[in-house]
Amino acid sequence: MTTREQSLRVAVRELCAEWDYEPRCDAWGGSADPEFSRELGRRGLLALTWPKDLGGAAESNLSRLAVTEELLRAGAPVSYHWAGERQIGPTLIRHGNRELQDEFCSRLARAEISFALGMSEPDAGSDLASVRTTATRTDEGWVIHGRKVWTSGAHFADYLYVLARTSKGEDRHAGLSEFVVDTAAPGVHVQPIIGMDGGHHFNEVVFDEVRVPDRWLIGTEGHGWQQVISQLAFERGGPERFLSMYPLLGAVLDADVLDDTDRAALRVLTAQLTVLRSLSRDIATALDAGHSPVTQAATSKYLGNRLELAMLDFVRPLLSRCDGRVRALFDAAVIASPKSGLRGGAAPVMLSIVTKEMQ
Repeated sequence: MTTREQSLRVAVRELCAEWDYEPRCDAWGGSADPEFSRELGRRGLLALTWPKDLGGAAESNLSRLAVTEELLRAGAPVSYHWAGERQIGPTLIRHGNRELQDEFCSRLARAEISFALGMSEPDAGSDLASVRTTATRTDEGWVIHGRKVWTSGAHFADYLYVLARTSKGEDRHAGLSEFVVDTAAPGVHVQPIIGMDGGHHFNEVVFDEVRVPDRWLIGTEGHGWQQVISQLAFERGGPERFLSMYPLLGAVLDADVLDDTDRAALRVLTAQLTVLRSLSRDIATALDAGHSPVTQAATSKYLGNRLELAMLDFVRPLLSRCDGRVRALFDAAVIASPKSGLRGGAAPVMLSIVTKEMQ
């Protein structure tokens, strides 16, 4: 670990110690705290990898990894900026034109605006090639019509990233394009999907003849599939795939309730976590080199979810020895575990990606 990575970790720990919040599992999918995100931006802890003229610090993905690991470990309220800082900004920098970058990147780096991801549809969950939402070119720009589901954070997001079909052909991977859509635009309807715990995280978003300016087309028309595949490396390869339940594990360790048998089981989990952290560093290094480590990211997501489920199995028999805080974290983690496995692609999709690479 470099000196810079260590200093970034200290900076995040200082902010989390100062901030009034309740640590939670699955913090990046939880309630939004715009002021916390903006304070991260003011302290130079967002958009670390972006160019300086777009609001970033021109640092490495390893620096960003140090920040995100600490935020997740602390269960900090990060959902307001998460999608925008993790993948929308990098996507605009990689594929967007300069006008699009200037319009959004600096505001994202300061967490002045928030994005949600409009990918999954009723008949196209993890299979993005089955997307049916359409975008039709007009003299003034584009008109989008369709429906997205399981759209995290759409109820507080200012903008949506939308994957839509702009032409049809035999190759279902062709003819897809990416757009920015204003959630306040006429024809955008956001309906809540309430979870079993009564929480509001997911949404259904309906696009009823929504008009989008031509400048909000991301990259090249019809190249959405190629662009979104590279984008998914950002979404699937980060430490949120194996650290979302860490606040629960940390609380159990703080409770000091482990016996020798428990410590032996903990060593197995720690070994698995160490491997995933190493893989995450490899992914960050590959991103710094300009690659799109799609297979490694799919591997991280698949194994990360298995580790998180194993953490729940580890904690469950310890609950009778723990206090109410641990039990509350455990209950929240159990409820979050199904969506943790689905977001960014279900396990069969991840295994398919890995298998194709091995053939």
